[in-house]
Amino acid sequence: AGPRPTANPTRKVQSMANDLKLTTLLSSQPHYLNLSPSQLVEEAILRKEALLTAGGALRVTTGRFTGRSPKDKYVVQDKEALTLVNWGDVNQPMSTEAFEGLYARLQEYLTGRELFVFDGFAGAASEHRLAVRVVNEYAWQNLFIHQLLIRPEASEAADFSPDFTVICAPGFRAIPAVDGTRSETFVAISFARRLVLIGGTEYAGEMKKSVFTVMNYLLPQKGILSMHCSANVDDSGQVALFFGLSGTGKTTLSADPERHLIGDDEHGWSDQGVFNIEGGCYAKCIHLQQESEPQIWSAVRFGTVLENVMIDAETREIDFDDASLTENTRAAYPLDYIPGARIPSVAGHPAAVIFLTADAFGVLPPIARLSREQAMYHFLSGYTSKLAGTERGITQPEATFSTCFGEPFLPLRPARYAQLLGERLERHGSSVYLVNTGWTGGPYGVGKRMPIRHTRSMVRAAVSGALDKVEYRVDPAFGLEVPVWCPGVPDCVLDPAETWTDKNAYYRSATDLARRFRENFERFDFVPDAIRRAGPKG
Repeated sequence: AGPRPTANPTRKVQSMANDLKLTTLLSSQPHYLNLSPSQLVEEAILRKEALLTAGGALRVTTGRFTGRSPKDKYVVQDKEALTLVNWGDVNQPMSTEAFEGLYARLQEYLTGRELFVFDGFAGAASEHRLAVRVVNEYAWQNLFIHQLLIRPEASEAADFSPDFTVICAPGFRAIPAVDGTRSETFVAISFARRLVLIGGTEYAGEMKKSVFTVMNYLLPQKGILSMHCSANVDDSGQVALFFGLSGTGKTTLSADPERHLIGDDEHGWSDQGVFNIEGGCYAKCIHLQQESEPQIWSAVRFGTVLENVMIDAETREIDFDDASLTENTRAAYPLDYIPGARIPSVAGHPAAVIFLTADAFGVLPPIARLSREQAMYHFLSGYTSKLAGTERGITQPEATFSTCFGEPFLPLRPARYAQLLGERLERHGSSVYLVNTGWTGGPYGVGKRMPIRHTRSMVRAAVSGALDKVEYRVDPAFGLEVPVWCPGVPDCVLDPAETWTDKNAYYRSATDLARRFRENFERFDFVPDAIRRAGPKG
C-alpha cells in the first residue's frame, strides 16, 4: 500500500480576510488541504466513516438526521443583514453575541483535531463566482463538498483566498440555554463575518444549501436572479430551466440523454445568460432504475458519495429500493460524471421555463401553459408537496407553498426574486409551463405517481416548441391552458378529472386546492392586481 497523505500544520493556508482566527487555528494544528477524491475515500474508510460499495461508490449513513433541519437554521442579525433579510420562520435571527459565543466554543472543540479543508468556487461564471473554503471534521463530508462545488485549477488553488467560509463539525453541539438555539443542531450564517457554522447534524446537504443561501443573498444585490432550478441545453443552444423543490424531478428531468446538462439544482441568470452555481449533482436515488434514469445510474461509481442507501453487508451490492433508513437516499457526484454535460456550465438565456410541482392532491393538470401573469403568480406561490425524508419529520407527501420554489433558502424578500424573474421573462420572451410530477388518478394513497416517461414526453414537447400550435382547453378550477394533445402521452392523462374514478371527489379536491392557493397568496401585499387575478378561480 502507498503512503497516506500527511496532515501537516505547515501546509500553506492563505490569509483569510473574513476570519484570521480560523487561519491561525489551521496553521497551528494538523489538517488536510485539498486532498484528491481517492485520498479522501481512503481516509473515510480508514477512519471507519464509510464503506466502499461493489461498484466503487462511497456509502455513508448520516445518523438520526437524514434530511435538512430548517427549524434549526439561523441568520446573524448584524447591521447589514438587519434591513435586507426577510426575517421570520425561514430566516430566524441570531444575535451577534450568540454567534460569537457559539463560534468560540466550536474553535475549542476543533483544537487538536485533524481537519479536512477544501477550497473551491460557487458560480461557474467567473465574473460572478464566490471563493468558498469548507472545513470538515469528517473526510467523507469533505469529499461530498469537493464533488458538489466547482473545483479550482492548480494555479487558482495555489493563490486561493476565500470570500466565505463554511465550518461543518457534526460532533459539536449547541447548548440551547446558552446559544439561544432550538436544539443542539444549528446552521448559523453570518453575512458580515462571511462565515457559516454547522453542527449537531451529519447530513451533508446542509453544507450545500448553506452555500446556496449565501448566493441567494449576494447575487440579487448584483442584479442577478438566483434560482432553485436545474438547467439543460440542446445542440442548437436552446436552454430550459426546471424550477422545483427537492423530489419534484429537477435532477431526473434535467439529466436527459437528448440534451446537455448545465446543472441539477442551483443557477444564476445574469445579463449574459444562465450559469450553474455548483460543480456537481445531488440526486435523490430511492428506487433508482437504469432504464428510466440511465445517466444518474451510470454516475454512481468511484468518487460518488451515497447517503443512507442500503447495501448488502457481505457483497456490498446496492439496493436502491430499500428505504429502511429514509426515503431521502442521495447520490453526490461531479458534473462530469454525466455524459455530455456542459463544462464550464454556462449557457445563454432560456427559451423555456418549467415550474415543477409534485401535487399530492392529484388534481393539477400534468402540464399547462402559463401567461406572464400566471407565471408570476405560480412563481410566488411555489406550490408543491414536501416529499418524505427531505426534511426532518416529513414521512409522507405534505402539501405546501414554498415561495419562488425555494423559500427555505431565500434570505431576501420574495419581491426581489419575483421582480428579477419578471424582468427576464419579459426581456427574453421565455415560454413558461407548469408541470405536475405528482399524483394522477387520485391523491396520495389512492392515485399513483405520474409516470416519468409521460413527464419526459411533455417536457420535451414544451421545450422543443411542439406544444406551441396544438389546441388548448382552459381548466375550470385553475384557469390554466391545458393542451388536449401531446406526443407520447395518452389524451386522457392530460385531463386530471378523467383519471379519477370518483369525479365528485376530484372536483371537491380541486376546489379545496384552489382555495389554498388563494389563502396563501393573501400574504403578498406587493403584488399588482393583474398577477393576483391570474390565480385559481374555482
